[in-house]
Amino acid sequence: MKRLGDVVASVLFVLLFGTAVLFLVIPLAVSVVMSFDAREYIGPFPPPSLSLHWYEALWENTAYLDGLWVSLQIGLLATGVSVVAGGMAAVFLDRFRFPGRDALETLFLSPKFVPTVVVGFSILALCATLGVRDGWWRLLFGHIIITLPFTLRATLAALVGIRRSLVEAAMILGASEFRAYLDVVMPLARTGILSGALFAFVLSFDEVAVSLFLSDPFTTTLPVALVAEMRANLNLTIAAVSALFVGLTAVAILVLDRLVGLDRVIGYGIYRS
Repeated sequence: MKRLGDVVASVLFVLLFGTAVLFLVIPLAVSVVMSFDAREYIGPFPPPSLSLHWYEALWENTAYLDGLWVSLQIGLLATGVSVVAGGMAAVFLDRFRFPGRDALETLFLSPKFVPTVVVGFSILALCATLGVRDGWWRLLFGHIIITLPFTLRATLAALVGIRRSLVEAAMILGASEFRAYLDVVMPLARTGILSGALFAFVLSFDEVAVSLFLSDPFTTTLPVALVAEMRANLNLTIAAVSALFVGLTAVAILVLDRLVGLDRVIGYGIYRS
């Protein structure tokens, strides 16, 4: 009876897992196929004939290209700042115990739990008060705010399993505390740091609500440009953009796996001695 129960549980797990995979993959597959639709309008699936028409329209659309460039700039800079600031905050919170520490950690993590519409409007109001009217700087500030909790949380999780005795041993051998953290702790915590950086960049690149509040007519991110295009002229260039990013994501995963190994980037979890 126990053996039969294990078999039934395994079958149910496989079915559930397969359903989840199909639920995620089928919309992506439909978008990729529709991006090659030769029709000038969005018609029933599958398309009767295939063409690169929508990809040509994509490369001729300056709004998309400008939005892509802004998204890459903001995403990379926000990720870099968030990794450094989140890493320093994580080390501070991990190293010291003091009254109000939990409240300070909650404050750092609060942008994860506040609706992004509220975050976007609040940052817009703050920038207006400070006189910051340049959309690029507003976007950078806003994206740092929303990505910082992810780098902080991921780095904190990695630091949990690193023994304090390793730092003390390095200090006994002559290293300063800063050097011990830099040469001993940070390499051991690299899994959490890299994971936080990946999450931060993806979140920044994909963010819509905050970017809608903080962009201006001259500086918009790619998601905002896509939303504007959907409102003004809904067509399959959006499917072409989706297909390109599916392909780029697959290539990035393959390159990471070949050069570094996905298990080394995101698979080891918390360090354990």
